[in-house]
Amino acid sequence: MTVSTNADRPMIQMRGIVKKYFIGQPNELEILHGMNITVQKGEFVSIVGESGSGKSTLMNIIGALDRPTSGSYFLNGIDMMKVKDKEVSHIRNREVGFVFQTYNLIGRMNALKNVALPMLYAGIPGKEREERASRLLEMVGMADRMKHQPNELSGGQKQRVAIARAMANDPSILLADEPTGALDSKTSREVMDLFHKLHEERGVTVVLITHNNKLALESQRIIRISDGRVIAIEEGRGSHGISR
Repeated sequence: MTVSTNADRPMIQMRGIVKKYFIGQPNELEILHGMNITVQKGEFVSIVGESGSGKSTLMNIIGALDRPTSGSYFLNGIDMMKVKDKEVSHIRNREVGFVFQTYNLIGRMNALKNVALPMLYAGIPGKEREERASRLLEMVGMADRMKHQPNELSGGQKQRVAIARAMANDPSILLADEPTGALDSKTSREVMDLFHKLHEERGVTVVLITHNNKLALESQRIIRISDGRVIAIEEGRGSHGISR
């Protein structure tokens, strides 16, 4: 594994990222066309694009769920182009916390066990897993729902559990893919407030993948993409404007 030794290295550094499918076939398809993206440690950044812009493909590469066809990608100093396949899941589990629109909770497990699951894969002992999961659920306001299964929770409560689970292994980056897409406006506000709290109080690097310009404006920086290319980088408001 190749790791950058620069203490000031970006959290995400992508250069010339290309992603192709069906390579060498008549239906070869290029989705990402040489993207350059940098996210600094502790930033709150939004990646904005319409359906078909390449957001999902880019998210999968950022989160080490997929590899680019060509280009360079350093994740927290790790050269992801040189990481062996058997090491990728370990790096992903340690470095990236995922929050999805569909929550992706395991139905037969209660909230506590859902949050503890990534720690099991990381080899953390059982007692420590339960204690840390309990603290994370308290942090997201779900202390009284620890023993509830997903089908006993509202959409907003499920997303809070999902955020706690994403923080289970103290990841370097929180990667949120349309995290409020299935929620009403009041619940969406509560979830976004939680992301801001994690960013401001715990210094978590947050990358929000969204098509919602209003949410994107809450971030410090907005990276706009279209047809697999970065078309603009803008300053956001960097604050969600609620009273403290």
